Amino acid sequence: MLRPVPDADGAPFWEYAAQGELRVQACGDCGELRFPPRPCCPHCQSFASEWRPVSGRGRIWSYVVAHPPLLPDYAAQAPYNVVVVELDEAPRIRLVGNLVTGAGQSLGSFPPERLRIGARVRAVFHDGLPQWVPERS
Repeated sequence: MLRPVPDADGAPFWEYAAQGELRVQACGDCGELRFPPRPCCPHCQSFASEWRPVSGRGRIWSYVVAHPPLLPDYAAQAPYNVVVVELDEAPRIRLVGNLVTGAGQSLGSFPPERLRIGARVRAVFHDGLPQWVPERS
């Protein structure tokens, strides 16, 4: 399976994820949250930044269900979803991942027919990667 290749700006995101924390970059001057991480704030042009924890809660903004033909390791798990999640704390921040039935479950563990735009989800972590699970009310 493919693994993320962190760059200098995004490395802290993956370091926190490996510890089971979801954090996003924030401007050290104006406080605006931003993702993807970058050296300069797009709002105030400051180069000051910090990494702030977020709740990991959000809603499905979009999704796709992947079917073969795919790379061999992925084809074995198909069909599986790829979701775009809009974070509660910062609706302009959207993270990509997979909706699964529980941390570490296979990519295809969540039934594709149950996917819904707007469904509430929360982040979980497995092997240093964020995944999404349905939020129970």
